[in-house]
Amino acid sequence: MSLSMYQASVPVFIQGLTGLGGVIDKAAAHAAERKIDPAALLQARLYPDMFPFARQVQIATDFAKGGAARLAGVEFPAYEDSETSFEELKARVDKTIAFLRTLDAAQIDGSEERDISLVRRGETSIVKGQAYLLEQAMPNFYFHITTAYAIQRHNGVEVGKRVFLGAA
Repeated sequence: MSLSMYQASVPVFIQGLTGLGGVIDKAAAHAAERKIDPAALLQARLYPDMFPFARQVQIATDFAKGGAARLAGVEFPAYEDSETSFEELKARVDKTIAFLRTLDAAQIDGSEERDISLVRRGETSIVKGQAYLLEQAMPNFYFHITTAYAIQRHNGVEVGKRVFLGAA
């Protein structure tokens, strides 16, 4: 049996976001236990020219909701990118998962050849659904959830592969 576009997208995004939610929970607990100002972990980054943790979470959720919605041919919710706490970031992850759960296989399967219109830096490009999922949406999603994980691990938060994978 072949892997469908739905199977390759929505459940994968949900698993990744579940892991990201676990990273957020661990970071919040770490800050509370060690009496660290949460802002220090929320604004932490791996290198000065990289986005901080909070922005990594925002972008990861954007790729999940945007990626799946584009494949389904539906509008996706716009978020304000105004989260300033672990609780607000966790709520963003949760509402993204809730949105993903509104999409079903019938909306996404068969989208391999669907034209996906992307606007970047004021320029529009058209890519096919499968290329979009495999070459843009998934790599960017994984980049940002991995970077969010790495920022917290670098700052001493005890997260491991099980948390990242959404298993703990």
